[in-house]
Amino acid sequence: MSIAWEDSYLGRLRKKVGSQMIIAPAARAIIQNEKGEILFVRRRDNDAWVMPAGGLELHESIFDCLKREVKEETGLDVISAKSIAMYTGPKYEYTNGYGDENKMFAVVFLVEEWSGKILKETDETYDAKFFSLHNLPDIPNLYRESIEDLENYKLNGNVILK
Repeated sequence: MSIAWEDSYLGRLRKKVGSQMIIAPAARAIIQNEKGEILFVRRRDNDAWVMPAGGLELHESIFDCLKREVKEETGLDVISAKSIAMYTGPKYEYTNGYGDENKMFAVVFLVEEWSGKILKETDETYDAKFFSLHNLPDIPNLYRESIEDLENYKLNGNVILK
């Protein structure tokens, strides 16, 4: 079961600081099947197709954050993953749909091994599906950037820092 946003670290922080800019650390998962297709989930709150991802909570590592978010949004258990990119630059400052200013600090992970069965519905999502790189759903540019960075990582083996 997922944490209610109001009870999360960011939810409690927002209650104290209002809409001013904060740094929002998060983990994002790229999960590929044996065909190289990428797993996307459809969010309940805004109907968007996204990669499994979410904010870091107090007292957990970024890897534990990744494992928790993937479990909450897909039902899968992450066994191993490696970081392939970090997004921290001014380009990643944004205002969300609630008028809150955020500076993203995202670590993108390639999940190398997982177990379990994908859940089509969770508390946070209502669909989950692998998509081919040539037939992606309508996704935000940020996820297209993550796919490009995955391809660059596979070519040169260097973590992408932005």
